[in-house]
Amino acid sequence: MSLKKTKSELAKIKKTSIIVAKTLKFLKTKIKPGITTHELDVQAEQFIRKSGGIPAFKGYRGYPASICASLNEEVVHGIPSGRVLRDGDIISVDVGVELGGFFGDAAITYPVGKISQEAKKLLDVTREALYKAINMAKKGNRLGDVSHAVQSYVEKEGFSVVRDFVGHGIGASLHEEPQIPNFGEPGQGLILEAGMVLAIEPMVNAGTSKVVVLDDDWTAITRDRKLSAHFEHTVCVTYSKAEIFTRV
Repeated sequence: MSLKKTKSELAKIKKTSIIVAKTLKFLKTKIKPGITTHELDVQAEQFIRKSGGIPAFKGYRGYPASICASLNEEVVHGIPSGRVLRDGDIISVDVGVELGGFFGDAAITYPVGKISQEAKKLLDVTREALYKAINMAKKGNRLGDVSHAVQSYVEKEGFSVVRDFVGHGIGASLHEEPQIPNFGEPGQGLILEAGMVLAIEPMVNAGTSKVVVLDDDWTAITRDRKLSAHFEHTVCVTYSKAEIFTRV
């Protein structure tokens, strides 16, 4: 089965993804010490709906909120709550939107106030790892080339990649094939074709790569409680450099 999208499908995914990007840009203006992750969730849902979209995460496999808000040692899937952001925190905000039966998905880890140099380096390395992976997402390359781009850069910088969670294809469903690990060997795996749409999402830990899922069955944290960062874009494979759909 081909994983390539039609021109019409690509246009719809791109339209949805722009709402994701605009939501993240909007939330950036709200992230500051004193706000709760629940307040961010409420504002995100209002923004998505005013933009014509539907929060894709809300109700997905029972997930109770519109965004994932993962603080500090939380890797992914942090459930918004009354927890207050404090100066020096980092917060990963993951946003998914549905519009007209098609999906977009992206995440950014934001600093809250003034953060430590270690935290800043973690954010910088994770963001750069995402773009190194995107640069490998072109026709004729293999999935392992994308995965290896993340792992090799992150480990060279002294951090570790999460192995329990992966990126994914996206389109008429929020999660489609192929799975996209953040580790792997170059030249291995699926051959990429122009028209494939991928949600590439490095998850990078300051310490061990190991994670633990909390009793809420969603929130994943680092086993050693050290910081974690997460960046994600929905991109379309092309003949040269991938096109980033979740960008304003």
